[in-house]
Amino acid sequence: MDRRERAAGVVIGSAVGDALGAPFEFGPEGAFSARFPVPGVGGEMCGGGGWDPGEATDDTQMAVLVAESLLERDGLDPGDVFVRFQRWSAGEPKDIGLQTEDVLTNGLPWDRAAAYHFQVNERAAGNGALMRASTSAVRFAGAGQQATMDAARGIAALTHGDRAAWEGTAVFHEHVRVALDGADPLAALPGVVGLVHPDHRRRYAVVLATDWHPADATEFNGAVWPCLGSAIWALRTTTGYEEAVRAAIDLGGDTDTVAAVTGGLAGACYGVGAIPDRWTEPLHVPLPGFGERVLRLPELLGLAHRLDS
Repeated sequence: MDRRERAAGVVIGSAVGDALGAPFEFGPEGAFSARFPVPGVGGEMCGGGGWDPGEATDDTQMAVLVAESLLERDGLDPGDVFVRFQRWSAGEPKDIGLQTEDVLTNGLPWDRAAAYHFQVNERAAGNGALMRASTSAVRFAGAGQQATMDAARGIAALTHGDRAAWEGTAVFHEHVRVALDGADPLAALPGVVGLVHPDHRRRYAVVLATDWHPADATEFNGAVWPCLGSAIWALRTTTGYEEAVRAAIDLGGDTDTVAAVTGGLAGACYGVGAIPDRWTEPLHVPLPGFGERVLRLPELLGLAHRLDS
């Protein structure tokens, strides 16, 4: 499998997981398999909970905004990314994280808004930066380990002032980089944990350990470290893209984001060809605040290829 197929797998895989998981958000454990007990039969892109069949949520919408900024600005321009996020937020998306919305609307500039939110609330370790990391992970993978992890931290910090969110996003970036290079990202995890900031290393070491199970989590999977740990668990305990995403959604809770993260990781490992056509055909990504734009599979594939060029 070539790098191009893996890169497309990250972007499309994350978007598909997002759209599949959205109708089951905050539902009980096992709801997906209870409704679709036989893999491969079809109908899983069912919509519901306010989402049309195949419609991606804020997870993928924000990932697209990051991608387009990186491409149009020829690199990371944090202020430009932040302005795009603000324009999207003003377009009244169907879903937006409470913390993200507060940061984007508190009137402070891009380099102060998230830090101020964290200073006031003292909690900002949600998975809202991790959820949108698929496109930036592909873009920075070729720059090397340090550069991709630092880029992840910088983009995460635009909306999340808690360094825990930065570190989880950095681990995701590094996983993608290793996979795109054709190596085994799960085997590389112990070394990656050593690159996490010392203040947060222990909590990531726990959730990324081979014997950790999502049932062991002490926080809801809307927090960044159990979300990432759940996605790694789903990847580690399955043998293909479809199986991994099903396992992620069946955990319940924040299903769209856990499945988006799992889908990106699994897409990096198995490639875009492993994602069922019945899931990619209805996939679409509206962009509130940007006219009537809706990205579908051809546009998302083009975006992934440009990010990896």
